[in-house]
Amino acid sequence: MLLARVPTLPQPLLQSLFEWPPLLATPTRVCQLALGNSSSLLDAVSGFFTSGFKMQKAKKYDWKDSNMALFGSDTEKSVKKESAQTEPAWKGSGQKPGLQIWRIVKFHVTDWPKEEYGNFYDGDSYIILNTYKDAESDELHYDVHFWIGKYSTQDEYGTAAYKTVELDTFHNDKPIQHREVQGHESVLFKGYFKQINYMKGGADSGFRRVEPEQYKPRLLHFKKEGPRVTMTEVARKQSKLQDGDVFVLDLGLTIYQWNGAAAQGIEKFEAGKAVSKIKSDRGRNIETIVLEQAAMSATHKFYNFLDDDDDDDDDDNVPIEGEPTLFRVSDDDGSLDMEQVKSGVIIQKDLKTEDVFIIDTKSEVFVWIGKGASVDERRNGFSYAHKYLMKTEYPYLPVSIVSEGQKSDAFNAAVPMAA
Repeated sequence: MLLARVPTLPQPLLQSLFEWPPLLATPTRVCQLALGNSSSLLDAVSGFFTSGFKMQKAKKYDWKDSNMALFGSDTEKSVKKESAQTEPAWKGSGQKPGLQIWRIVKFHVTDWPKEEYGNFYDGDSYIILNTYKDAESDELHYDVHFWIGKYSTQDEYGTAAYKTVELDTFHNDKPIQHREVQGHESVLFKGYFKQINYMKGGADSGFRRVEPEQYKPRLLHFKKEGPRVTMTEVARKQSKLQDGDVFVLDLGLTIYQWNGAAAQGIEKFEAGKAVSKIKSDRGRNIETIVLEQAAMSATHKFYNFLDDDDDDDDDDNVPIEGEPTLFRVSDDDGSLDMEQVKSGVIIQKDLKTEDVFIIDTKSEVFVWIGKGASVDERRNGFSYAHKYLMKTEYPYLPVSIVSEGQKSDAFNAAVPMAA
């Protein structure tokens, strides 16, 4: 009788939840039963999830090897809307201007505490919704981002991508959708926070109260980037220290703040705030020591706590050179293809309403979807952008999907109306 009491889900889908053995009731199997066999969503989910619900071991930027076609797919509207309306996290979202953040924990969307906004674990994936009003009216507009941590598992970022599409559907496809990768976020994303902090670990390790005596030493890097300071946990090596920045060495009972000889005042200030918060959170007497690089000897005991045992997990930030490039995704000749149509100055008059275009500005990639684009073109725009980036030396660039007529200041700045 249980199946008859839940009329909102297709009968085969409900039956799949009770299949035996349990491995048959995988996310792919559930989506297949819910959507039928012809949806591109099925192929995309297969790229995100493995058989069963076993979490995969994380590796750095594991998402690069996956099929990201789910993001932006054009599945059957009524099924997507029905699914979106059953997600408790979306209830009440986007009702007023402001920021809302959720973290993915074992396939579930969980609220991220407001006091933690700006803090991101590198083993997790998050969904960020920004709601704002048009300056000329009271109409609400939205930007929805899914953020991928450096060590986020396929299960986590796959769920984040799927749920981002779902949140977009919940708000009647009004949001502009964005993909963000740790350390390579868009200017728009960074603008939401006064400070961005990257912390090692994930849902399984976060928010555990650790006694100072048991605390694993860590080195925090404070660096001014534009108008804000970013805090990143880095390998505990002396080679990581930079004269122009501030570093905090947290040893549990003792915390050192190392001010580089050329460090800026705002970096010292933010590092000091972080040290004060750590002391407050520990709830006991913690010794804090502020060191000025210019006044230290090379044999200071501070350097004895830095070693070369940690893996170096920093990315090589390759300078991006070259002109902006415009690609057209079209099935005019009967097969879906992507071709380069222009390089150099790109304006909105270069975009035709009957197709999908991919614009690589070398700082961000936009997928522009024309109102007259075919179903296949709209469905595969993001997938083509993802595959294109995977062949470049800068696969981590932010990606935004903008439909023709949508309001986007970032897109208008990157692709002006006229030269």
